Amino acid sequence: MIRLSARCASLAALVVLSLPVFEASAQQQVPPAPAQDPSAPAPAAAPVFPKPDPANFTAAAPTKETINGFLQTSWGYDDSRVWQIQAVLKTPVEGISRVVVLVGDKSGKQKPQALQFFALPDGKHIIAGEEIVPFGEHPYTDFREQLQQRADGPYRGAAAKDLELVEFADFQCPHCKDAQVNMDKLAVDFPKAHIVFQNYPLARIHPSAVIAASYGVCVAKLGGSTAFFQFASAAFEGQDGLATADGATLTLNSAVTKAGLDPVKIGACAKTPATAASVDASVKLAQDLNITQTPTLMVNGRQIPLGGVPYETLKQIVAFQAKLDGVAQ
Repeated sequence: MIRLSARCASLAALVVLSLPVFEASAQQQVPPAPAQDPSAPAPAAAPVFPKPDPANFTAAAPTKETINGFLQTSWGYDDSRVWQIQAVLKTPVEGISRVVVLVGDKSGKQKPQALQFFALPDGKHIIAGEEIVPFGEHPYTDFREQLQQRADGPYRGAAAKDLELVEFADFQCPHCKDAQVNMDKLAVDFPKAHIVFQNYPLARIHPSAVIAASYGVCVAKLGGSTAFFQFASAAFEGQDGLATADGATLTLNSAVTKAGLDPVKIGACAKTPATAASVDASVKLAQDLNITQTPTLMVNGRQIPLGGVPYETLKQIVAFQAKLDGVAQ
């Protein structure tokens, strides 16, 4: 009996970057990827995938065209990636199909691997590992519309939202601090982009994140977006000071001063119900978009985890998504 073991994609790996990381097993009749010795050097040519068996296409949906459209939208920024749909199988649950795709790269530097996911009956979502992922030839449309309507944080760049980059961040998150370098580069490389900062304080692990977000809301309210980004830069720079309640007060007041505003007024504003509601609404937006980590960037609805993504890859993805959406850069 043949079993196909696969290291398959988490949400980020499936729709953004590289090959899968969750463990899965396809149905027994699906042929395995070519066996390779782990100690052998990587092949020097594009992989030759085994010919798909027509018997492994027992489900009517999704079609090969839809799957290829989804993968092209997800991975098309990477010219080196190649794939082949190996199976679209019925499951015991009516309307849910098991899809198996073999993935490699043209250079042969990566060993071919198998990606598996489950397509849901609505035609708009798949289950990849433990995540529910938008699916289809235009998987990011719904999220893009939500962001255009609900992402109301301070912004820089263009007023128009044709190319909208929404960063969800936590002022006490070290990776969010590191990500600001790349966000600044994006602002330079994509001057026509509408770049929004959206609060997503992770209160369970960062006790000062909510008050920092509240200060940010008030700085933007009383001083505008320019003052906010001055405040944000100073708050991230002094991030270590947020570790204690007293240190947070000193750090945030200092950041407010550097933004040219009155810490007393901002502190009073930060304690109001309206400010709390604004922070809560931003958190709710992140949750509705199925964002589970900070920092996360949404590019016209496309989710990109910022932590650990090389800038050139990030830039490629933004440019590719803009092209897909017909946006002049």
